[in-house]
Amino acid sequence: MARPLVRLRPGQGRRLRAGAPWAYSNELANLQAGLEPGALVRLEGDDGARFGTAMLNPRSLIAARVLDRDPEAPIDTDWFRARLRDAIALRARICPGMFHRLVHAEADFLPGLIVDRFGDVIVLQANTAGMDRLLPALVAALIAELDPRAVVARNDTPARAQEGLGASVALLAGSDATAVVEEGGLRFPIDPLAGQKTGWFFDQRYNRDLVAGLAAGARVLDVFCHTGGFGLRAAASGAASVRLVDSSGPALEAAMAAAAANGLAPRVAAHRDDAFEAMAAFAAAGERFDIVVCDPPAFARTRKDAEAGLRAYGRMARLAAALVAPGGFLFVASCSHHAPLEAFAARIAEGLFRARRPGRILQTTGAGPDHPVHPALPETAYLKAQLIQLL
Repeated sequence: MARPLVRLRPGQGRRLRAGAPWAYSNELANLQAGLEPGALVRLEGDDGARFGTAMLNPRSLIAARVLDRDPEAPIDTDWFRARLRDAIALRARICPGMFHRLVHAEADFLPGLIVDRFGDVIVLQANTAGMDRLLPALVAALIAELDPRAVVARNDTPARAQEGLGASVALLAGSDATAVVEEGGLRFPIDPLAGQKTGWFFDQRYNRDLVAGLAAGARVLDVFCHTGGFGLRAAASGAASVRLVDSSGPALEAAMAAAAANGLAPRVAAHRDDAFEAMAAFAAAGERFDIVVCDPPAFARTRKDAEAGLRAYGRMARLAAALVAPGGFLFVASCSHHAPLEAFAARIAEGLFRARRPGRILQTTGAGPDHPVHPALPETAYLKAQLIQLL
């Protein structure tokens, strides 16, 4: 039986026609009654142009997401296996090993789907109604292609609420989801069922390499450290001392457990506090560090939060700059989609000026190559970061 047909309004679909895989709700002419969120439909222009098979959700601003250019493509386990084989082959070339982001949504032609690989444990996020409905076929494909020990669904992201979906965390396959991440010669235990997001931030791996390369003999402050990725990588690269700051007790406990397991504990100290208050207190005490890392959670989670979030990035830069020893380095990052690079960089520059700290930007970076960006969706390049030397 043919899939239901959904058409664009006359003159609509400019980005879709230019190669983007999205159509917005106000661009669609006939959202047929009775179609469940996540239903598969045929998407066409008002002129008969065929865009293929799409997942439909009339409740979402992004109402249609193209899955396949074939309007009759069978979206089943074999279809997912083909998509996964492509993602696996790419990662084998750009980040060898078994620890990486395996599927990065639209850029891997699986809209709304995130899959992270932790050796033989797979953690996924189905962030759209369509992917949520297709989970059985997806999980079967993951098992067929990777034979994992466990598959975990971390379906508790804010994006799901925008799709009208509930939040849940579940073990979909296997009985033991304990896992580790291997990076930079270290092993970090993670808990995919209880940690943040999928359990580890693979997007910062190459930036952690960058900071670790500067760390020999340095005094390092890792603010918003979560489980200590930046700080412990710096310690392993010869940092003289590392101080970790986070407001989460469990995150710091995990960081210190990783420090002990890797023989780094004697040079690592944890400080539980609000990051802004901790930085102000360190400055008041006259403390200085050779490297300060600020990798906060998103300050601008929605469009309406954008201005307040940008102000927070500026304040963060001002406080952090005061803690950097002359000639030292400041690494700052933002994972806020609603804080674009130009605006973020301007607030960082403002923060440095207010701290009266001249400097120079050594590198502006983003996520690693296992987080590809769809060429027609440049706004999905969410992570931006700067490495700055302060004089």
